[in-house]
Amino acid sequence: MVERNFPGALRVLMRKFSDVPRFPMRNPQNAAGFPAQEFSGALRFLSLCAVCLFLAQSAGCSLRSGAGGGGQGTASGRAVSKVALSAVGVPYRIGGSTPEKGFDCSGLVFWAFARNGVKVPRTAAEQSGLGSSVPRSALNPGDILVFKTKSGLHTAVYVGENRFVHSPGSGKRVRVDNISGDYWKNRLTAARRIRQIY
Repeated sequence: MVERNFPGALRVLMRKFSDVPRFPMRNPQNAAGFPAQEFSGALRFLSLCAVCLFLAQSAGCSLRSGAGGGGQGTASGRAVSKVALSAVGVPYRIGGSTPEKGFDCSGLVFWAFARNGVKVPRTAAEQSGLGSSVPRSALNPGDILVFKTKSGLHTAVYVGENRFVHSPGSGKRVRVDNISGDYWKNRLTAARRIRQIY
């Protein structure tokens, strides 16, 4: 992916710019009073900054989102995760999709997105195919996690720092768990990012 190659491209650019000849100056000092050598170095630095910004935008990087593992995501993604967190403690109920009636796993995901104006399918199977695939190292708040358990597919909302909110099952309540936990670490099969919030 372009994002993974970006640091290498930056190093190449820095080497290239270090070889750029200085701009010719008629006088030892320019109009601003800076020595010619310092002035040409400043121009190279500003040019490098402009190229880096262009590459970041071309690679699809968001300067606000903190892409990559543990990233902050977008404001919309954080809003989805905040709504999901507000449901912690609500009892599990099969077919439930409101705090008043309780939540099953996909009902919680459905509700968290709906509260932020994003319509997603109601079932875990449908949610598991939404949007685009996200590697575990690049998860951001608001991504949908898909686990494969003995009872089938299980969906949850990623909230950052390896944590996710979900409605675990009958007799339990909505809670926060860690992806690296013994039970979950080998059951995470996919992560999906909804384009409407990015």
